[in-house]
Amino acid sequence: MKVIFIVQGEGRGHLTQAISMEDMLRRNGHEVVEVLVGKSNSRRLPGFFNRSIHAPVKRFYSPNFLPTPTNKRVGLTRSLGYNALHLPAYLRSILFLRERIENSGADLVVNFYELLTGLTYLMFRPSVKQVSIGHQYLFLHSEFDFPKKNKVSLMMLRLFTRLTCIGANERLALSFRQMNKNKENRTRVVPPLLRREILNYEASEGDYIHGYMVNAGFGESVAAWHERHVDVPLHFFWDKPDEEDVTQVDDTLTFHQLDDMKFLKYMAGCRAYASTAGFESVCEAMYLGKPLLMVPAHIEQDCNAHDAARCGAGVVAEEFELDRLLDFAIKDYAPDKEFKYWVGSSEWRIMRALEGVMENGYSPEDNLPFPYYNAPDMAI
Repeated sequence: MKVIFIVQGEGRGHLTQAISMEDMLRRNGHEVVEVLVGKSNSRRLPGFFNRSIHAPVKRFYSPNFLPTPTNKRVGLTRSLGYNALHLPAYLRSILFLRERIENSGADLVVNFYELLTGLTYLMFRPSVKQVSIGHQYLFLHSEFDFPKKNKVSLMMLRLFTRLTCIGANERLALSFRQMNKNKENRTRVVPPLLRREILNYEASEGDYIHGYMVNAGFGESVAAWHERHVDVPLHFFWDKPDEEDVTQVDDTLTFHQLDDMKFLKYMAGCRAYASTAGFESVCEAMYLGKPLLMVPAHIEQDCNAHDAARCGAGVVAEEFELDRLLDFAIKDYAPDKEFKYWVGSSEWRIMRALEGVMENGYSPEDNLPFPYYNAPDMAI
């Protein structure tokens, strides 16, 4: 089976999922012929992605969500205005995607939540089968519990998610826990798609708090907390192009540019983890048994944080209130041991779904009991 990836380039999560998926397909005798990654003027492709992916990588302009002037949460009005100005570039990207889908020799498109993939299938109906994968497809599941947030924002999130997967034969919704399949809209719940490196790490409890912020404006919040708690070591990762690889503010506060292997090393050895609630790093923290503080930067991350908190993984806040994280770690946190078994069945479940789509146009039914002690190739 020859596969082409189309990846939303925003943040870290979809990129690491694409790396994991390529490794998985190669282990199972399949080939990724190309990786097409959305880009914008406000984001750069992290170096770890180019170092880790094997297939040729090509870029195309894709819609992007801009932060507010404080560089914290997403600014909806700014984002709409920015993307409206770049509509001609996006139309050229749709034509580019159509050409690569039809001429790459791929048997299957795996779409990592890229809006222009859905619009390409809407406008041109390529003959190649498509599977859309991402935790966001859980928002289309009838059993998902949403946070009490603005109803219009939640409606727009679900609409955007539906647009990304137009033409998909199957939607694979990455989830913290098992849920039944929605047969009506072909949404199958599968475990998180974590990199094998994280599965092989031995967790230890250090003295520092580890963190990641998708928008660098949260750095001010972290620095303000640090001034009141200079005795607590902090190592935070950000994507701030005008800074050095390592910005050491003082003996106990350090900011790092995003480097995936370095990020995982700090995750494995931290005392606790604070994040803007990106799905991928939340899963990595849960797998390594690290208590979480989640500070959502947009409505999608509000949903992630709410879902993870319901699982007992951490607490949700508006700012990086790290004293709340330390208090939760001491008084309330208990690692979810079953989460590792759920993650361990990921490869078997996802490969079964992809191969089922190739054979039948949809993935087979899957009603294995939990936990999955007999799932093949479990990585625990």
